[in-house]
Amino acid sequence: MATGEDMEAQEMRKMKSLERFERRESVTTDPAPKIVALRGGIESDALRLMKPSTWLGKAVGVYCSGGDSQGMNAAVRGVVRMALYVGAKVFFIHEGYVGMVEGGKLIQEATWESVSGIIQKGGTIIGSARCAEFRQRAGRLNAAYNLVSRGICNIVCIGGDGSLTGANLFRQEWQSLLQELVDNARITPEQQEKYNFLNIVGLVGSIDNDFCGTDMTIGTDSALHRIVECIDAITTTAQSHQRTFVLEVMGRHCGYLALVGALACEADWVFIPEWPPEENWPESMCKKLAQEREMGHRLNIVIVSEGAIDRTGKPITSEQVKNVIVDRLKQDCRITVLGHVQRGGNASAFDRVLGTRMGAEAVFALMDATPETEACVISIDGNQAVRTNLMQCVERTQMVAKAMADKNWDLAVKLRGRSFVRNLTTYKMLTKLKAPEKPGAKDKQRNLAVMCIGAPCGGINAATRSFVRNSQYHGYRTFAVYDGIEGLAAGSIKELTWMDVSGWNGEGGALLGIKRTLAGDYLPACAESLKKFEIEGLVIIGGFEAYHSALQFAEGRKNYPDLRIPIIVVPATISNNVPGTDFCLGADTAINEICEICDRLKQSAIGTRRRVFVIETMGGYCGYLATMAGIAAGADAAYIFEEQVSIDDLRNDVRHLTAKMATNVQRGLIIRNEFAHANYSLDFVRRMYAEEGKDIFSCREAVLGHVQQGGRPTPFDRNLGTKLAARAIEYMDEMITKGNLGNEPTSCALLGMIKRQVNLTPVQALATQTDFLHRIPRTQWWMILRPLLRIMAKHASVYVSEIEDATDDPDAGTRSVLG
Repeated sequence: MATGEDMEAQEMRKMKSLERFERRESVTTDPAPKIVALRGGIESDALRLMKPSTWLGKAVGVYCSGGDSQGMNAAVRGVVRMALYVGAKVFFIHEGYVGMVEGGKLIQEATWESVSGIIQKGGTIIGSARCAEFRQRAGRLNAAYNLVSRGICNIVCIGGDGSLTGANLFRQEWQSLLQELVDNARITPEQQEKYNFLNIVGLVGSIDNDFCGTDMTIGTDSALHRIVECIDAITTTAQSHQRTFVLEVMGRHCGYLALVGALACEADWVFIPEWPPEENWPESMCKKLAQEREMGHRLNIVIVSEGAIDRTGKPITSEQVKNVIVDRLKQDCRITVLGHVQRGGNASAFDRVLGTRMGAEAVFALMDATPETEACVISIDGNQAVRTNLMQCVERTQMVAKAMADKNWDLAVKLRGRSFVRNLTTYKMLTKLKAPEKPGAKDKQRNLAVMCIGAPCGGINAATRSFVRNSQYHGYRTFAVYDGIEGLAAGSIKELTWMDVSGWNGEGGALLGIKRTLAGDYLPACAESLKKFEIEGLVIIGGFEAYHSALQFAEGRKNYPDLRIPIIVVPATISNNVPGTDFCLGADTAINEICEICDRLKQSAIGTRRRVFVIETMGGYCGYLATMAGIAAGADAAYIFEEQVSIDDLRNDVRHLTAKMATNVQRGLIIRNEFAHANYSLDFVRRMYAEEGKDIFSCREAVLGHVQQGGRPTPFDRNLGTKLAARAIEYMDEMITKGNLGNEPTSCALLGMIKRQVNLTPVQALATQTDFLHRIPRTQWWMILRPLLRIMAKHASVYVSEIEDATDDPDAGTRSVLG
């Protein structure tokens, strides 16, 4: 029996949890319902009030339609588990619209265990198909009957623009379909009244990323992973034999995969449908390839989008490109058609998290829906989930096709979004053989420098390459500072040319050398080196130490005038613990490395009944890696410093796993951030789980260590590094042109992405937002996703919808650097 002290402590925990919820409630303007529960399973009055009892017994149907893509399973899992969490029934509609039309065994009720172990799998476990019958009213009539007979009037459609358009037509006809069913005595008037409105929410699942209104569609990032992996592998054999490879990638009539793949892998030439080459493209392409060979390159990579066309609208094929190269250059040229390998394999960490977030938010959108609500699609804009008007997005997507049919290429590129425009502009500039020569530029050239401070991570070299070439494109001389602050103090500085950074995009680590040394004790020597080499602008690529050193530079300007130059920090650390940005270079690469290992460990447990793995990640005091990897890997819990765990929490998690082992899911995964707790070490957690769970499950531990910092950077980190460095040079060029040479706070700033925009924030302004003792920002956006991790693992938790309504903003999803 609980003592009075135990009950009092329990009540105190409840009150503190309610206070935390009320504080979050007071700052949100989100109209979506707030789903509330408390960690550890202690229910509060808030839970009973906020969890919508009107959803008990309601039904949601989820289906996939059209082409499959990695991440669809994560989205299905997100829909199923969030719907069950709010008290609704969930039905799988197998084989897309075919299952909806035929009914029977193709529509089955889903359980929590139905979606266990699927988050990493490519494709879709419920099948996907196109359906000619659904295009006819008779088919839609049968579909309506099959849904109503199971009490379903809320559906989540995961597919492309065609599938979503069909769903919207179905919604518009719904009431007339039900009236016809009543007239034919197939349903009762009571059923007609009860299910009189059909609510639809769309999730865009497509590797092509051809849907306007979202930065990334589910599956695009995974497809880019496949493409980049293939190109990286082909590069080694191409170098050995001095070959030219022509690679054909998917994308239908959208060139996103080809363009971003070319940007990430430094392809020499790319053909995309939105921007056909000039009429003399065979001469231009062969001239460039020949010049590169003359400069010592041993290979060439040409990427062809499957929908590539010339300016007359005639298709450009891989075979045609190969023949041009062989006939004109006599090079050994091979074709590789990547085909459906781009759709296959495990989903990337990004797509797993994206699918989970979108699936959960789709349930909230259905809960919000009224008879007057327009059908919406859940989109991602920067790192923000938004609702956009479905038909506005479809219409804009169709406008791209019309612009291409009209040969209005400028409009076609513009309609793809600002991110697509920037991708194309950046690619054109970075793949030039040398910087353009501007008349009289050498007489007034200024010197810029780049250095790395912190720890190695994916994307640093891509950012360095982008800095060098963008700087020279703007007419500057570029210098590299080797070995961080110590190198700057010692004068270890060397000029870099355009070709010196060729091939750097796909390299991991930091080729300039990187150390954690801070600038504080080296300010006099650093100022002297900057003066000696006449450096008038400095880009620092790195993590918390880079930000801290920039802050020390800014504060040291009053004593050292030579530090009064534009200084911009590009955040790069796997820990993602730098204030002033939501994303740091390297974190995506690290999360993918963690997920790959977690997948293997979970797979190993298949042959050993009832096993729990406790895994320790890096991140310092920042729990970003543990949290995001926990969501992406389907972990049962993730322990982090920002959310202190108690011994009662650990015991509750053991009980949770014990209950889980009683089902057909007989494995568990716990992730612990390296500094999660001063006393509850990895060994303590593992021993406690082993003791409390003895006779039920066994427990093993794994420390991932520096493997998280290694590996080739992901397409996301290559692309982000390239764009952030390009944007840094734009800002720096603007400062120098305006004469802002270190006299204003903005001249020493951090370049970061916050929600939907790239912001340049003075480092001195960020100081008040920083916990320097624990080296983390005081506010971290990803904490709002913590409850999602626990809900997906069947814990009770507090969940506040993150959605932002953008139904009146057709340009939503086009402002991010991430696309």
